[in-house]
Amino acid sequence: MSAPVITVDGPSGSGKGTISRQVAERLGWGFLDSGALYRLVALAALRRELPLNDADALFDLARNLDVHFETGGEEGPQVFLDGQRVASELRTEACGDAASQVAALPPVREALLARQRDFRVAPGLVADGRDMGTVVFPDAQLKVFLTASREERAQRRYKQLMEQGLSANLQSLLDELAERDRRDTERAVAPLKPAEDAVEVDSTHMSIDAVLDEIFSLAAKRGLNTVPGR
Repeated sequence: MSAPVITVDGPSGSGKGTISRQVAERLGWGFLDSGALYRLVALAALRRELPLNDADALFDLARNLDVHFETGGEEGPQVFLDGQRVASELRTEACGDAASQVAALPPVREALLARQRDFRVAPGLVADGRDMGTVVFPDAQLKVFLTASREERAQRRYKQLMEQGLSANLQSLLDELAERDRRDTERAVAPLKPAEDAVEVDSTHMSIDAVLDEIFSLAAKRGLNTVPGR
């Protein structure tokens, strides 16, 4: 049988990356940050000055992308593009916006589909993204759709940027999230939406620990490995 999968989908800023990574770490499972793959395509395109609407060029770029991930270590998880560390560049607003644009192109999604499914190995996988439960892993044992109000998501991003010593404007972040949400939900292929069998978790007024408790409770009900004490 295929290795079990927990998918965590949701809009930008909902906290799905943080939650997914912690679930994977506590279960001892693999972790897939699908958004990082799209951000890597976007970053590579920006570096090569490729138009973000050139589907053919971006298909070739995505299919031949030279990337690899490293987890753990003193410096935490690392992402490499063409042999260079790029984790910090991937988290910029410019890269995130570009990723949302390239992710709307069917050829790019096709090029990355098989690569994402290759992450499914024993003992299990926690996959975070926007179409993990609907397209990439439709047979996942647990599908979570993690959301939060747009205002809360903007506040979280604003706090994150300020803690990093970067300037930010709350209204601009709200506007960018609104546009990204519109693009993600209205795209023709694999739009952002809950899978029919997904459990929606609204994290607007929840702490990280409360969200984790909810997910581990859902996992236990499905007979998935759970963390001792939870």
